[in-house]
Amino acid sequence: MKKFLIAFIALTLGSVASAATLKIATVTPEGSQWMKDMRDSAKEIKERTDGRVQIKYYGGGVMGNDTKVLGKIRIGALQGGAFTPAALADSYPNLNIYGMPLVFDSEEEAAYVRERLDGKLQEGLEAAGFVNFGFASGGFAIVMSNTPVKSLEDLKGKRVWVPEGDSISYASMEALSLAPVTLPLTDVLTGLQTGLIDIVAMSPIGALVLQWHTKIKYVTEIPLVYTVGFMAIDRRAFSKLSDADQQIVREVMKKTYKNFDRVNLEDNREARDALLNTGIESVAFDAQEVARLRERLLESNRRLGAKGAFDMALYDEMMGYVEEYREADSEAVAGSQ
Repeated sequence: MKKFLIAFIALTLGSVASAATLKIATVTPEGSQWMKDMRDSAKEIKERTDGRVQIKYYGGGVMGNDTKVLGKIRIGALQGGAFTPAALADSYPNLNIYGMPLVFDSEEEAAYVRERLDGKLQEGLEAAGFVNFGFASGGFAIVMSNTPVKSLEDLKGKRVWVPEGDSISYASMEALSLAPVTLPLTDVLTGLQTGLIDIVAMSPIGALVLQWHTKIKYVTEIPLVYTVGFMAIDRRAFSKLSDADQQIVREVMKKTYKNFDRVNLEDNREARDALLNTGIESVAFDAQEVARLRERLLESNRRLGAKGAFDMALYDEMMGYVEEYREADSEAVAGSQ
């Protein structure tokens, strides 16, 4: 009986010791479909690991901006977060390459490139100390403003929001004669309310979820910046899980983010229609001006790369895939005529 009791206590303590709670912060609002899906994935992980791994989400930005979240990850108060590339650019600058302005023309083009480069970016992020489960497209960030933006002239001097820590976007906006204003994502709505910023670039679904659409009057539907989101968990915390439990978490979260990647595109198209249904007006950017805009921004991209803002070899590889896609697309169009 005594031996049985000792063995039972040892087994119980061992189970408690092996249990882990991964605390994850996100700005995703409570009650949104995104948050529901993440909580469903947490439930599946808990069930499949028999309670050894539990994920606790802190939604709605309650843990503060990206800087605060990363600080809490460093001291172990959190184990991870849901981020955009700019948040972890200091740890792994190459995360920014998908979001270089006017690199991609379409979702299909971006998907073609991502199929070839996502794996490299995931490996780089993990080498930088963060476990990642894939990237989810947020669609293209388009220009949103309170005055119509139809040309480069309309941009001059306007105060534009730039994500905190995003030096590439800051330089790109300066190249367009805009006045960048750096704010954490959690402060943008207030910035629009108070007039601190005149222009934001955000995907339609992002603008709706974050309620930014209530403070703008116009959208300029130029595919300015391709956006992605992802989860990153501190590799040291993740490595404390057993190999089997790590595999379960990876499997479930990869499935979740693959679904986000698919569903977000559909949601973004619906969100664009929803924005216009609220009375927001869509304006077109002059076609010749788009060419000028792209030329200026691509020059800015290369200057940034030359200064070490990202790996130029990787950037050139990405642009090579872009050209590869466009050539194949042009041949397909020509062949169908």
